[in-house]
Amino acid sequence: MTSLLAQIPLAAQIREILPQPEQLYLVGGAVRDALLSRPIHDLDFVLPGAAISAGRKVANALGGDFYALDAERDTGRVILRLSEGERLILDFAAFRGPDLESDLRGRDFTVNALALDLHRPETLIDPLNGAEDLRERRLRVCSPASLIADPVRILRGARLAVDFELRILPETKRLLQEAIPLLSSITPERMRDELFKILDGKAPVAALRILDHLGVINSMLPELAAMKGEEQSAPHVYDVWEHTLHTVEYLANLLRVLQPQHDPETTANWTMGFVSLRLGRFRQNLQQHLTKQLNPERTLRSLLLLAALYHDVGKPVTAQRTSDGSVRFLKHDEAGSQIARARSQAYRLSNLEGERLEMIVRHHLRPLLLSKSPGLPSRRAIYRFFRDVGPAGVDICLLSLADVQATYASSLPQAVWMRHMDVIRALLEAWWEQKADQVSPPPLISGNDLMEILGLKPGPQIGQLLEEIREAQASGEVSDRASAIEFARKHLQ
Repeated sequence: MTSLLAQIPLAAQIREILPQPEQLYLVGGAVRDALLSRPIHDLDFVLPGAAISAGRKVANALGGDFYALDAERDTGRVILRLSEGERLILDFAAFRGPDLESDLRGRDFTVNALALDLHRPETLIDPLNGAEDLRERRLRVCSPASLIADPVRILRGARLAVDFELRILPETKRLLQEAIPLLSSITPERMRDELFKILDGKAPVAALRILDHLGVINSMLPELAAMKGEEQSAPHVYDVWEHTLHTVEYLANLLRVLQPQHDPETTANWTMGFVSLRLGRFRQNLQQHLTKQLNPERTLRSLLLLAALYHDVGKPVTAQRTSDGSVRFLKHDEAGSQIARARSQAYRLSNLEGERLEMIVRHHLRPLLLSKSPGLPSRRAIYRFFRDVGPAGVDICLLSLADVQATYASSLPQAVWMRHMDVIRALLEAWWEQKADQVSPPPLISGNDLMEILGLKPGPQIGQLLEEIREAQASGEVSDRASAIEFARKHLQ
């Protein structure tokens, strides 16, 4: 297993920092990922004791940040800043139990109950045959007590099953379902963190469907339950729940198609082929946008997928049947934004995350409304869109494409798709390539100028007039100081 250790980042340096006779074991996901030759981002180490001391020693030697995660349980964390904003997290913990085997047997699933002795890496330590389960694609709990000890492992099980293409064994499935009532004892923060890991995973919708099949969604995201069976009129081909899951799935596919490195396999169907062709030039812009963090612990990509999950959550509470039997959901965007905001507060998202989530849900219909108007959006319409939503406009554009695709599914007319894509491209062009002209033009005149030249008094009228000038500037009606003054004079008259 020495070759296995070669895949572990910084293994040689850590062995030197914590030399023998120190007992030092790498455990869990890093060992599992090394067996599969997958990239490794986090390292978990266990020791007989003095784990916080060991972690602080490693942090000092490698120039990382250190803090105690749980002083009572002797657990500390090292954060190493890597190139291009990436980071490596190293956790150091004392054995949970009298020895290493007890620690491994107390873990969640057998594929995570693996260990390597950093000083004697020749043999894989695998008391529960987790490596065989990994080879045979099986998900199996370490023991019946595993889920009772930590019910959040239910959510982790769904994520592992999808990310590693594992079949949940019948006995494990039964234990997962029996443990669902225990989720009420889990803190909102831990539920949130697992949800975001699912959304950031390989196939978030597949994991959500597993959780729904197990009966977890009602405990995890209770607002979504009302969407099931809520029928929609044509052109929708799914009820609200299925439409929502398809929107999340299409959005995840869209983000893969527009990732920086073009992968031809992601454009196998004509809809994604057109996306790559018409929007591909924005790949780097999108990468920079999505890597901006509203919170260092979570990605904007996962927040966007959460917005997709909630974009129609207001439909059940606004549903109205008309005389012809069709269903309308007037102002479901407004109702949904409030529900999404409440969820962000319940899950203790940051204020920036909560505001972005609410903004996306509240305005998710706007690109669709623009695509229903003749011609491309006017400069004034583009200015007003980004004035109201700011950077969230990019997220709304991406969600809108997935929303339209999920509305029609396989019956999506090419003309509808091309028309909507042209609108999205016009919006993204304005945001990234014509911002100074159409989105945020530089001021031509100040409030003091208006008061001095036009004899106005201080008050709200000045701000309103400046905004009118700015909008006229963005639409091309005003181009210099003189025309701005003339526009203001006429506007007052």
